Amino acid sequence: MKTIQETYKEKVMTAEKALELIRDRDYIFSAQAAGEPTAIMEKLQHLKNTGVKNCTLNTCLPLQDYPVFKDPEMRGILSHNGWFFSKALREAHEDKLVSAIPQSSTSVLRKVMDRITYENRRPVVIATVSPMDSHGYFSLSVSAIYERDLIDKGAFTILEVNPNFPRTFGDSNVHISEVDALVESDRPIPIANLAPYTETDATIGKYIADLIEDGSTIQLGIGNIPNAVAHELRNKKHLGIHTEMFTETMIDLLECGAVDNTQKGLYDGYSVCSFTMGSQRLYDYIDNNPSILFKSCTFTNDPYTIGRCNKFVSINASLEIDLFGQCASETVGGVQWSGTGGQSETVMGAQMSKGGKSIIAMHATYQTKGEDGNKVLRSKIVPFLHKNAAVTTSRNDVDYVVTEYGVAWLRGLNVSERVEALIGIAHPDFREELRKEAEALKIW
Repeated sequence: MKTIQETYKEKVMTAEKALELIRDRDYIFSAQAAGEPTAIMEKLQHLKNTGVKNCTLNTCLPLQDYPVFKDPEMRGILSHNGWFFSKALREAHEDKLVSAIPQSSTSVLRKVMDRITYENRRPVVIATVSPMDSHGYFSLSVSAIYERDLIDKGAFTILEVNPNFPRTFGDSNVHISEVDALVESDRPIPIANLAPYTETDATIGKYIADLIEDGSTIQLGIGNIPNAVAHELRNKKHLGIHTEMFTETMIDLLECGAVDNTQKGLYDGYSVCSFTMGSQRLYDYIDNNPSILFKSCTFTNDPYTIGRCNKFVSINASLEIDLFGQCASETVGGVQWSGTGGQSETVMGAQMSKGGKSIIAMHATYQTKGEDGNKVLRSKIVPFLHKNAAVTTSRNDVDYVVTEYGVAWLRGLNVSERVEALIGIAHPDFREELRKEAEALKIW
């Protein structure tokens, strides 16, 4: 019988050799964000030399702009689907080299796997892991969003082993017996340091913090507004964390005692998340920390799971909201900008939670260029969404909306009341125009 170490050595190979294991029509899932296996992704153009055809690459918020994304010669060899766009994918989209899959985070994997099964294709997962322990287990480290689910479904598994990645707990263990190929790497882990937030962000953060009671379970995302919210929560008590993304600001809340995870009602004593990305401080904090559980987003973002948490508060952002309350959070001018992620599900889950609240936060305005090339101020609260805009969160599900001008609580309001509530938190310069548009369009 082979030892664990012997099995490991047999499975180690170069990225090129690992990619030579890809077959025609394979559907390749890359791990999300900081979990993406860069050493393998950088070599994907090697598939030109292997003779494979009609494969698909599925990414989710890739951090790097890999050459394969912009290579028209990959047509017919490797097409590209995106679950959550980044700058690199937005640029590739201009050349029709990537297409978005409309999705919600807890159901998209099941739906895509249904399609793969129907088309008789083989799923492949590529991901980054921290080194194998003495029992033969790797850790999926910074992303357990869907990677473990794919392995459980029998996906062909190629892993990049990197000692710079932290070891985490939860749905992140992978045994050597489940792995088909290993590629060793020593590249630095992606770092994202906190950026300072503005006075506008701070104002919004204070409004949101006032809505969060002691004993609440919180979900924060990435960005200046969530960072501002976290700063304002430092004097709260008995908060809990159940979130898609674990952020550095959550460490501050844990260390100051505002978060103790004692009153969550589900996984008391643990901070639950699905993925993370941030500073070295964050990675050092989660490394071998059993109090941080990385769970699949099919669990973490499930509205029914969220509904079991006490006083769950979800905080999400939107790019635009109309006077009905419809949120376009992932398209700009009708063009894909990001993705749904867990927004629609955490919005619903928060309102299924006893004492829960769902909050959509955004600046009231944005700057753009007018027809004359000069900067012009526009309202993010609009009478109707841009042409081709994707509705991320429906008017049926929106609860609280917060801007620097206040809080609009839409729960239970009729359309006419919603119009007044939303106009009340719009920039003052646009309020009269919005009222006129509402009247002309019969939004009442």
